[in-house]
Amino acid sequence: MHESIMEQLWQTSHLQGGNLTYVEQLFETYLSDPNAIPEEWRSYFDKLPRHEGSPTKDVSHAAIREQFLQISKNQRRYIGSEASPAVSEADRRQVRVLQLINAYRFRGHQRAQLDPLGIMNRDPVEDLDLAFHGLTHDDLNLEFQTGSLCFGAEKMKLKDIIDGLDRTYCNTVGPEYMHIVDTPTKRWFQSRLEPVRSHPVFEEQTRTHILERLTAAEGLERYLGSRYPGVKRFGLEGGESLIPCLDELIQRAGSYGAKEIVIGMAHRGRLNVLVNTLGKNPKELFDEFEGKKTYDQGSGDVKYHQGFSSNVMTSGGEVHLALAFNPSHLEIVTPVVVGSVRARQTRREDEIGQQVLPIILHGDASFAGQGVSMETLQMSQTRAYKVGGTVHVVVNNQVGFTTSRQDDARSTEYCTDVAKMIQAPILHVNADDPEAVMFVTQLALDYRNEFKRDVVIDLVCYRRRGHNEADEPSSTQPMMYSKIRSLPGTREQYARHLIDAGVIDEDAARQMEMDYRDALDRGDHVVKALVKEPNKELYVDWSPYVGHEWTAKCKTSVNLKTLKKLGKKMSQLPEGFVVQRQVNKIVEDRSKMNQGAMPLNWGFGETMAYATLLNEGHPIRITGQDVGRGTFSHRHAVLHNQKDGSTFVPLQNLAEDQPLFEIYDSLLSEEAVVAFEYGYASTTPDALIVWEAQFGDFANGAQVVIDQFITSGEHKWGRLCGLTMLLPHGYEGQGPEHSSARIERFLQMCAEHNIQVCVPTTPSQVFHMLRRQVKRPLRKPLIAITPKSLLRHKEAISGLDDLCEGTFQTVLPEKEPPEPKKTERLIMCSGKVYYDLLEKKKADNRDDTAIVRLEQLYPFPGDDLDEILAPYKKLKKVVWCQEEPMNQGAWYSSQHHMRQALNRLNPKLYLQYAGRPPSAAPASGYASVHIEEQKALVNEAFDA
Repeated sequence: MHESIMEQLWQTSHLQGGNLTYVEQLFETYLSDPNAIPEEWRSYFDKLPRHEGSPTKDVSHAAIREQFLQISKNQRRYIGSEASPAVSEADRRQVRVLQLINAYRFRGHQRAQLDPLGIMNRDPVEDLDLAFHGLTHDDLNLEFQTGSLCFGAEKMKLKDIIDGLDRTYCNTVGPEYMHIVDTPTKRWFQSRLEPVRSHPVFEEQTRTHILERLTAAEGLERYLGSRYPGVKRFGLEGGESLIPCLDELIQRAGSYGAKEIVIGMAHRGRLNVLVNTLGKNPKELFDEFEGKKTYDQGSGDVKYHQGFSSNVMTSGGEVHLALAFNPSHLEIVTPVVVGSVRARQTRREDEIGQQVLPIILHGDASFAGQGVSMETLQMSQTRAYKVGGTVHVVVNNQVGFTTSRQDDARSTEYCTDVAKMIQAPILHVNADDPEAVMFVTQLALDYRNEFKRDVVIDLVCYRRRGHNEADEPSSTQPMMYSKIRSLPGTREQYARHLIDAGVIDEDAARQMEMDYRDALDRGDHVVKALVKEPNKELYVDWSPYVGHEWTAKCKTSVNLKTLKKLGKKMSQLPEGFVVQRQVNKIVEDRSKMNQGAMPLNWGFGETMAYATLLNEGHPIRITGQDVGRGTFSHRHAVLHNQKDGSTFVPLQNLAEDQPLFEIYDSLLSEEAVVAFEYGYASTTPDALIVWEAQFGDFANGAQVVIDQFITSGEHKWGRLCGLTMLLPHGYEGQGPEHSSARIERFLQMCAEHNIQVCVPTTPSQVFHMLRRQVKRPLRKPLIAITPKSLLRHKEAISGLDDLCEGTFQTVLPEKEPPEPKKTERLIMCSGKVYYDLLEKKKADNRDDTAIVRLEQLYPFPGDDLDEILAPYKKLKKVVWCQEEPMNQGAWYSSQHHMRQALNRLNPKLYLQYAGRPPSAAPASGYASVHIEEQKALVNEAFDA
């Protein structure tokens, strides 16, 4: 069985043929007792792939199969007979022992010694008792078949079996993996856990390194506590094992060939990770504590929200580390990190996720309580969002803020139970056993690399101080903190353990502490693996997009020859590819539009924007719940063969060497998906990244992402992002939840040129708007308020020449504006209502009225509006008309800009409002009421 493994070892090893016998002997020894070989070889063998999911140890099942065959024969032989038993008592006991073994695998974690405080409330686990399985103490000295057990001989005494199971599943490691339905995966875990009883023997060098990392973790907290007493730092005290855990993840990932690692975490331990893992200079941190840090622009942010990046050296080469910026909304960074990782993998053409690794650090309360965690887990194996698995580390303080009772904090036994919904393995570990932490860390990363799925490390620890250093925790958790005050720290316990084992002496342990503190006093970097002159090729270059003004110009028009060439390519389907009848009509119409035989509609204008950008070398990614077809059936970027269900994407077939075009119908999520796309866009400056809401209202579900990242990320953290959000908006009588993209919310957050809010009303405008987003050397989020009924409106059309000339117009007049000297009334508006006003104007022959569209609401196009208004010297009335209620839409946020423009034209002009009255709901739920309101606001615009 081992031939294929040994063959791979021979092919990949630096050893030559003369050493093969030695390696084979090592491997055979490893199979029977992994602890009996050097740690470096055990680590190497651990990383070998498992062929066909097989474990590393062959176990003979012949005897057990023979017993069950005999049981079956006996049942048939004695059926109906009361005189003789169907099964011997020995057979029954053997089956019960196998059931007991299985029970340990399923429920051993519930008896494990996970809590460093010893206060975890644990119910009895009757499945693990002998009596539950009909066994007694008299059976302990009897020998039984061990079945699939991966330690010991094929037959062992029951007491030895139980002893091995206790050490494997009920000590300081409590693995949960039996909820996984895939049998080879479960066997893989058994083959890694059981031979070493979940506690491999590490070499002295490894153990000394663990102590050094614990010394660093504890040393920084003590230093900050003494130098800045009472100042918030959300310290790691009680969870110091996180630092050696992260160190091992990084180093082991590097040995696997990782080139980049992106880390996301909230407050707890963040400063410690910055200094002791990423290598931030302690002096910079001290300056932040002392308020000396200055920011070149924007608001800046508190020190425990800051991100950082650096390069460290591993045995596999240089690895780039990036710690994502994160606001106080805890788990919201989780999908942002995964999105950033997907973008980096795409850039590297890393389809399996070997080169870029996401690591997310969670709090116990937030992992269980924040819905975005569950959404992100649900995304993990979908086509659009998979990254080859995320390593989740839960820093389990056993208390969230002041909530510690399990019946208040969650409805399940563990905070990690939510991860079971995707069958993620969960490795519970007592953080006061650093060697156990080291083992599960290695196991977790190996699982991720073997199976390309998420894995969870539940680092059960405690919080030595309150939620922050200004809190007094005993006021709400008196019993817990009574225990904590009497408990030695993890570093002290482990140092004593190594001293007793003769690994180091007390002087060496004390010298470690002094050396670390001296380094802090000097302001030295304290990460030994830090690369002082990093390889810049591992970085994303944002310099071309920095320092540009809003007025930066760019060419968005495309010559007619190129347009027609691309348009023709878009209409070519594979031989025998049969599309649905209405879709075929769309394809045929687009072919006519491309030939100039039909006016261009919205779908053509948008699709040609994508085609021309791809033709110019810009990758595109589009996600959302209906983006392939488009919620309102206007896009049809993904065509479906009616014969066999296969798909064809014309935008992926423009040229052999074209950039990547990705389009995915997303899972039913807004918060996690938008955060993912933000992370992706903030890592990919040269691409067009688009998220489209099914209805614009649904962006409500991503409000935290919009508030904390999209509208403020640049000014808090200096993070540029060019994400485009397409939000269908328009009052069509479809009720409160299908009318408004809540323009007012975006406009309320507009300041300091942070985002763009555009409301295009023609196919050429969407064409130029989308192209401008990439071609202009500016990276700002674009909030595009897109239409529904206008997608096929007979007046919302353009010509090919509109794409070949000009650029995006922030203010649009009518196609045939009235004579300025006859114009006494001006109506300003934005969006769909323009066409309702235009229809009313034509019907009433109102030659005295001009209608002007604001196609960009922010940054407000004051200069462009002045230019449009300048000819109208005879104005007597000026009206702002909107479909939205008065307290919504653009009115409150934009009226002062419009008044300033009017004041420049004629100080006597007064801006009036025409629209729905203030309302708590965005729109009426009754079609008849909607029609009456719409008619009234249009009439008011002409008559007020």
